Amino acid sequence: MRDRTTIPLEKLTTSISVNLAEDMQEQGKEFITLKINGQEYEFSVGSRLGQVAPCETLSRTLRDRLNLTGSKESCGQGACGCCTVIMDGDAVTSCMLLTVECAGKEITTIEGLRDPVTGKLSDIQQAFIDYYAFQCGYCTPGIIMTSKALLDKNPNSSKEEIAEALAGNYCRCISQYHVIDAVKHVAEAQRGN
Repeated sequence: MRDRTTIPLEKLTTSISVNLAEDMQEQGKEFITLKINGQEYEFSVGSRLGQVAPCETLSRTLRDRLNLTGSKESCGQGACGCCTVIMDGDAVTSCMLLTVECAGKEITTIEGLRDPVTGKLSDIQQAFIDYYAFQCGYCTPGIIMTSKALLDKNPNSSKEEIAEALAGNYCRCISQYHVIDAVKHVAEAQRGN
């Protein structure tokens, strides 16, 4: 077993955010732009009221500034997957990313999966309903976003690949079998099976 050094998250985040803030100041950057669910948002970075602090997480920005509350915060350490969003095609835990690190990135939240014109749910969202793949719903957005990122990259995912991709999502309520069946259904439908 390898020796692990534990650094408190607050200390690590503060250290990283100070370095990022200094880098941004050196580059003359005062604003960052994020593309979230197809819409661009520009944020002023700093420590004044209304500005995005260099130590603010993407999760806090999404929830507190943009009222995109679909992704949830639970562990605050990236271990449970409740806060998962898709950034540039990859499933990422938004509680572990600083907003300033996401400048120029494309981010999709659970709110961005439904059709913006008709309001129709995406195939993966509908499959979770059809297969009873949720109960309380707290972790469901993170599981759906992880599943979506997987299927976008590998629509031919096997049950084993689905289970492996979802290993970082923790749910206390349901059987993972329902979730795996829902994701497998969407994968098979995408393949035309």
